[in-house]
Amino acid sequence: MNTEETNVDLQDARSKDLKDAEDRKDAEDPAPVAPVAPVAADADATEADVSEADLDQEEQEKLPMTGGADPDRDRDQAEEPPSAGGEEKNGSVKLKIPEEEEEEVKEVKFTGLTKEELLRVAGTPGWVRTRWALLGVFWLGWLGMLVGAVLIILQAPRCRDLPDTRWWSDGPLYQIGDVQAFTESRDLKGLEQKIGSLSQLKVKGLVVGPIHVAPADEAMSLRFEEISPEAGSLEQFRGLVQAAHRKGIRLVLDLTPNYGGSSGPWFSNSSVTNVAERLKSALVFWLNQGVDGVQLAGVERVASIVPSLWADIRAIVQNGTEERPDRRVLIGVTERSSAEDVSALLSSTGVDLLISRVLHSSSMDATERAQSVQLLYSSHSQTKLAWNLGGRAEGHLASLVGPAMVKLHQLLLLTLPGTPVFNYGDEIGLMDEGTKFPRMVWDSDKELNGTLQDERVERRSCLKFFGKLSELRGKERSLLFGELLFVSNSSSSLAYLRVWDQSTRYLAAFNWAEEAVELQLSDAAALPQRAEVVLSTNSSALPVDSGVDLRSLQLGPRQAALLKFPYTG
Repeated sequence: MNTEETNVDLQDARSKDLKDAEDRKDAEDPAPVAPVAPVAADADATEADVSEADLDQEEQEKLPMTGGADPDRDRDQAEEPPSAGGEEKNGSVKLKIPEEEEEEVKEVKFTGLTKEELLRVAGTPGWVRTRWALLGVFWLGWLGMLVGAVLIILQAPRCRDLPDTRWWSDGPLYQIGDVQAFTESRDLKGLEQKIGSLSQLKVKGLVVGPIHVAPADEAMSLRFEEISPEAGSLEQFRGLVQAAHRKGIRLVLDLTPNYGGSSGPWFSNSSVTNVAERLKSALVFWLNQGVDGVQLAGVERVASIVPSLWADIRAIVQNGTEERPDRRVLIGVTERSSAEDVSALLSSTGVDLLISRVLHSSSMDATERAQSVQLLYSSHSQTKLAWNLGGRAEGHLASLVGPAMVKLHQLLLLTLPGTPVFNYGDEIGLMDEGTKFPRMVWDSDKELNGTLQDERVERRSCLKFFGKLSELRGKERSLLFGELLFVSNSSSSLAYLRVWDQSTRYLAAFNWAEEAVELQLSDAAALPQRAEVVLSTNSSALPVDSGVDLRSLQLGPRQAALLKFPYTG
C-alpha cells in the first residue's frame, strides 16, 4: 500500500468516527436540527479533510525528529492496535508508566503520613507509651533546671541594700566666704558665671557668704534679709540659685549673724535671744528664695542659751514642706578640735553636719588622726560626718599644710567616710599670702615668665588630681558610703580600706614623714597579694594603672596613693 492509499484509508476511518459520534449525539439529544447540505463527492478537497490533515500535520511536527520520514514505520504504526498500556488519539499514542515505575516515583515524592494515617498511628499503644515517655523526660528536664537555678540563687552572696544617704554626702561642699575675692566682677553675677567650672569638679553643694548686711559688733544694725551692696543684689542671688540648680548643685547660705565682728558670731549673751528670734523670720525668707540649707557658726552657744528658739530654727530648716519635700541641710560650725567634744555637739545640737577643727592640729600625728576619725565614725552616721582643713577663720589648705602636701590632704578628705568640705581655691593649692580671703586665680592662655609658668603647671596638676578624686568619690560605692577599716597605723603613716558589699575595694595609704616608709598592712583585712594604682601624688614612683605588691607597700617621703582591687568573695 502506497502513501496516498494510506491517507485515504485514514480519512475514511476518521469520517466514520465523526459520523458515529454525531449519531450518538442525535440519540442523546432528539431535538430537531437544521438539515445539513450534502458533502461534495470530491475526496481530495473537502473542508473537513483539509482541517484533519492540518491537525495530522501538527501532531507529526510535535513528534521527535528521527532523521526523516519513514513510510513503512508510519504504516506499521497505523496497522498495529494500541498497546495495553497506551491510548490512541489523533494518530498519536500516549504511553503510561509501568506500575513498578509509578511506585518508585511515589517513594521519592513521599512527604509524610496523611492526617488520617497520623490519627490512626497516634492511637496505637506503642505511640501512646512513647508520647508519655517524651513528656516525662521534658518535665524532668525542666524541673532539674528550676532546681539548679534556685540552688545558684541561694548559694550566691546577696547584695546589700543601699544605705539611706543625703545629697550632701554625695560629694564635696565648696565654700566661698568672700564673693568679691572669688571672681573678676567681684559680685554674685560673677559667681553665677563660674557655676560651670564648679560643676566640672563634681561639687554637690555651694556654701555662699555670709552676704547679708551686718556691721561689725552692731546687733541693732543687723539686717538678715538684705544683701550687702558689695556682694550684689537679690536679683543676682536668684539667678545664682537657678544656675546652680540647673547644674545639679545645691546652694547653702551662711547666715552667721556677726560674721565680721570680734564679739562672737551671736554678739553678746544678752543679744542672743533677740538675734535668734529675728533669724527665724529670715530663714523663712531665704528658704523661699530657693536655698537648700543654712550654715551657722557658734551653734553650741545659741543651742545652750535659748534651746527653745534653737529648736524652732532647726524645725524651719530641716522640716520639709509640700513644695520642698527633699531634705534641706543645717550646717553648724564650731572651733572645737577634740573628737569627743565634736561628737557630743553633734548629738546635742542636732545639726546635720558639724564643721570642726578635729583634723587641724599641727601637732597631731597619724595615730591621733586615726583615733579621732575612728571615734566619730563609730559614734555617728556617715551622713553627719564632715571633714575639712581650713575655712573662714583658718585660711586655705595650702597655707596650713604646705604646697607640697596639698594633694595628700585632698586624698585624705575625699576618701574618708562622710562629707568633704573645701575652701575656694583649695583645688588649685591657693595660698593666703597675708589674708584669709586671697583673690582666686583663674588660668588664662596668655604667656607667662618662667616662675609664673611653673606655678600655673602646679595649679593645673592639683586641679586635675582633685577632679579625678572628686569624680571617683561620687560614683564608686565603696568610696561613696562604704565601711572604713584601718589596716596600718603609725606615728607617720596611715592606711585604711573602704569597702562596700561586692563592689571594688579601695585602699588609701599616706606617709607624712620626710623619709620613705614600708607599710605593714594588717592580715585581718584578708588583702590580696597585689593591687592597682588609681591615683598617686608621685606618679613617677607609683605610676597610675601599675601593680603593687601589698606585702611590701612602699611610699616615698610625703607621698600618698589610692589603690584598688576587686571583690573576690
